[in-house]
Amino acid sequence: MPEIPSNLWVAPARPAWLQTILDETRCMDAAALVPLDAGNLIDTVVRSTGLSDFGDEDWREPFEVLTRSLEEESELHFFGRVMTRNELLNLLENRLRLEAAYKAHPEIDEQEVVAPLVITGLGRSGTSILFELLSQDLQFGAPSSWESMFYCPPPEAATYRSDPRIEKAHQLLTQWGRAAPPWQAMHEMGAWIPAESVAVFEASFRSDNMPSKAPTPSYTGWLAKADMTPAYTYFKRILKLLQWKNPRRHWLLKSPSHIAELPTLFKVFPDARVMITHRDPIKAKASITNMLATLYWMRSTKPFDVSAFEALMTPEATAFRLNQVVDWLESGAIPRDRVFSSRYVDLLQRPLDNMRQLYAAMEAQLSSAAEEAMQKYLAAKPQGKFGVHSYDVGEREQIQQERRLFARYQKYFDVPDEIV
Repeated sequence: MPEIPSNLWVAPARPAWLQTILDETRCMDAAALVPLDAGNLIDTVVRSTGLSDFGDEDWREPFEVLTRSLEEESELHFFGRVMTRNELLNLLENRLRLEAAYKAHPEIDEQEVVAPLVITGLGRSGTSILFELLSQDLQFGAPSSWESMFYCPPPEAATYRSDPRIEKAHQLLTQWGRAAPPWQAMHEMGAWIPAESVAVFEASFRSDNMPSKAPTPSYTGWLAKADMTPAYTYFKRILKLLQWKNPRRHWLLKSPSHIAELPTLFKVFPDARVMITHRDPIKAKASITNMLATLYWMRSTKPFDVSAFEALMTPEATAFRLNQVVDWLESGAIPRDRVFSSRYVDLLQRPLDNMRQLYAAMEAQLSSAAEEAMQKYLAAKPQGKFGVHSYDVGEREQIQQERRLFARYQKYFDVPDEIV
């Protein structure tokens, strides 16, 4: 048997139903049947809605770069194109309907987003479980996945639990795990799972959510240099719409991507509280590589080249982002008194003690009802409930080299080694 190059991720067999679809459509012109070009997508949604105002024009350039990258670089298979086109049309429709809602009801803009609690940190560092635990506390309102997918017309408090869009969103979100079963062990999906900010950012087309679902190097390059202020401004516009008819006391928001944009976040949300999760960066980075490979495989036939991905996600680049947070705190570029820390090891080993410490640091009240809800949530979702996520962390010499890069960050935030 020939050896598999070490720089290639080895994909498992596809589910039988998906492989059948791909086999049956391999001789079809997928690009003609499921077009992803910007003009076609825009024309389609304008015709279907009868609307034409997409709001500020800052979305058009990234949208055009993204769709061109998807067409020319992603090598999406037939079903991957269907999934992606459906998502892009929904994002465009949301923009149109949001602008129509604001025009019809200008009072929406008078809504205030008060002291949101924002969770960030390296991917796979405990941001999701912390997000889900905090969402059990009714003083925080996390945007659900269904309302983040279909936020217009805005959900209403009276029908929030029975809105017909819930079932549609759940079907589309859980489809990820059916198309790529290993994904189920990495990230739970569903209509009521709290939504990540990057999923909502997608409507501004300045989000690393799409590059995480399909290989889009040109768009990724564009995004790396982009001003993210329009994304945060539009995000705030969506939050105002969502709370208009279904009020929240404090929004609970989460995305690993926030860690690279904290000054921008505080510019748009000056009274925000930011909670950063901390984990051994070597362990977290290895997990991200495996996760991204699975997401690409879900939609694309393009072989996942680990070396190409890691050329972008180098230990040096990761260390820079982490050390940048230290620099921002030390220089006052972000407010130290509004930034809090949660260690991954504490969250997994002593979750409720960790929550009590975090509330005390924020000078927030952890009610007995909220703590009980967190206990029930943990009991219903033990670690490994959806399978075990396994991944390789590299050779000993490589680990030692990377450890030196992360020394400043780990010392500053007291982050223990998980690998020696």
